[in-house]
Amino acid sequence: MDEETIFLQLEEKAEKAIEHAAHDFAAINTGKANPGMVEGITVEAYGSHMALKEMAAITTPDARTIAVQPWDRSVLKAIEKAIQTSNLGITPAVMGDIIRLPLPELTGERRQELAKVASKHAEDARVAVRNARREAMDSLKKLQKDGELSEDDLKRCEKDVQTTTDESIKKINDLLAAKEKDLTTV
Repeated sequence: MDEETIFLQLEEKAEKAIEHAAHDFAAINTGKANPGMVEGITVEAYGSHMALKEMAAITTPDARTIAVQPWDRSVLKAIEKAIQTSNLGITPAVMGDIIRLPLPELTGERRQELAKVASKHAEDARVAVRNARREAMDSLKKLQKDGELSEDDLKRCEKDVQTTTDESIKKINDLLAAKEKDLTTV
């Protein structure tokens, strides 16, 4: 493995951690309807498990409602059941061939709980970035030990690894700050 491969792996892992954090944040209810809150719900239908977004159109007709319209009416009950058991805290209302999800008003206490959940997701992402940094540093030290990298190159590479790590953690912190602002703004 060469230093270029090590950097590519580091950047890829850091980017995945950021994307994962963004996805986790999208699923947190801020009191505003967001299709991302329900897209990943797993529905048991057609003899297998499928993501809700693969079997229905998910829209937000207004700021406090999510509408789920299955492409096949026969899975309506399965989707309703999956939403009820998903721990979203939203009771689905079936109206014809559309399932409406009215979002309840968030209390101040609930907003604080959700902010803590967002913080935990952010910390998990930061840990993943730090693990990627540690792996990159270990690989670079191994290259240096094997004589494929000079001491000066090692120092330069370690500095670059730290810069990439700092930038990734800043992106995660920015995502968290935006989510916390969403949660605390009524």
